[in-house]
Order: sequence, then structure tokens, then C-alpha cells
Amino acid sequence: MRFTLHIWRQESSKADGAFHDYKVDDVSPDMSFLEMLDVLNEQLVRDRKEPVAFDHDCREGICGTCSLVVNGKAHGPQTAATTCQLHMRKFADGQEIWVEPWRAAAFPVLRDLVCDRGALDRIIQAGGYISVSTGSAVEANATLVPKDVSDRAMDAAACIGCGACVAACPNASVMLFTAAKMRHLNLLPQGQPERHKRAIAMVEQMDAEGFGACTNHLECEAACPKEISTDFIAEMNRELIVAKLADRGEVESAGGVG
Repeated sequence: MRFTLHIWRQESSKADGAFHDYKVDDVSPDMSFLEMLDVLNEQLVRDRKEPVAFDHDCREGICGTCSLVVNGKAHGPQTAATTCQLHMRKFADGQEIWVEPWRAAAFPVLRDLVCDRGALDRIIQAGGYISVSTGSAVEANATLVPKDVSDRAMDAAACIGCGACVAACPNASVMLFTAAKMRHLNLLPQGQPERHKRAIAMVEQMDAEGFGACTNHLECEAACPKEISTDFIAEMNRELIVAKLADRGEVESAGGVG
């Protein structure tokens, strides 16, 4: 297979960027998209040209590092998959492919296809850690968790923090990510003591980072490689309302919010 690639090149966050055209031949249909970029970079190095910078780590759809917009879609045309899980057989032989980084003010481009997603880390950090002193470790099964609650928490914890929800949203909203990270902690017994503080702190940090607001386009859910449901956003909004009321002393607890 052969492809014409239009790849965004940018030396730094302060430099202007532009698309550059490259031809790649002898591409196996079984290659992943990142392996195809490896082939291109090997070709560029042989020609003594600067290789294309792009993020990657596990290449197994787990780490969320491979943040690329391919032909206008976050992670490319394959649903429920990251870029590293996208294979070249999904494209037609001879097809033109446009590759660019996430586009959001809160994700400044560092170089080429690499953007700074530190804002996601700061939102998680704002949620803090479980600080309750529990003494020595106890048997894991000693804390009973209803199966429906544990399943729901696991659904939220499936988020890999790739940022595709931000890249796909026309408002560059990060509410799906924030909701998933908040809810998987607040649903479980260990997260109850600080659930109000966590909800307020994470939303405040989300707003401070400069992300847009959610207006229910649902593009985030469609682009999410782990198929995180936008129901978590509704749950987060309810959680925030209860936390604000509790902070003002208008309710005693958030019982029943889980």
C-alpha cells in the first residue's frame, strides 16, 4: 500500500505550523498507524531530515498517549480504538491522510504532533488523594461494595485520559474526562469522606485550565476509545450541586447521590 500524508509540522508552541506532504510506499495493511509513522521517520532519517515528533508509549490502547487527529477524527476512523490500534487496512490504497495534533487552547502544541496535556494531570491532582487514616491494610473483601456500584466505578475508571473527548468537542470541553475521574473515586466507599471537596476542586480546576463548556453535542462519547458514557457528566453535575449545597451547610450529606 502507498499513501500521501499531510502532516502538521511545528517547531515549538511559539512557532507557526503548517502541513507538510510526504509519500510512503510499501506499507503493510497489517501495520498500525504508528508503525506507518515509524516507517516514515526512518525514511526521513535516511534522507537526513528531521523526523516527525509524535507521542506513543504502550501501543496497546492502554496509556492514552497516541493523541492524533486523523482525517478530522480523534484517533482516526475506527470506533472504540486508539490511534495505535488503528491499522492501515482501514484506509484505501493510495488514499490521502491528514494528520494533526489535538486542537484546544488548553493543549498547546509542543512540537509537530505532540501537545501538552498536563491540564488533565492537574485536574486529577485537584481531586487529591484519599487522606483518611485507615491503619494497616485489611482484607480487601472486608469493605463490601454492591456489584452495581463497583461495575459503575469500573466503567468510569476505564478512562485512559487520552483527551480525545476534548479534541472531538466543538467547545473543547473536558467534562467527560473530569466526570469519569471524579465518579470512579466518589462512587466507592473509600472516596466518600472527601467526595464534596473533590467534586468542587476538580470542577474549579477544569474551569481554570480554560476548557470550554459542555453543550451536549455528544461528540466526546462518540470519539472516546473506551466508550465512556456521557451519563457520567450528568452525574457529575448532580454531584457538584450537592457538594455546593453541603459546603454552604444547606444539606448534611450527599446520601443517595451515588
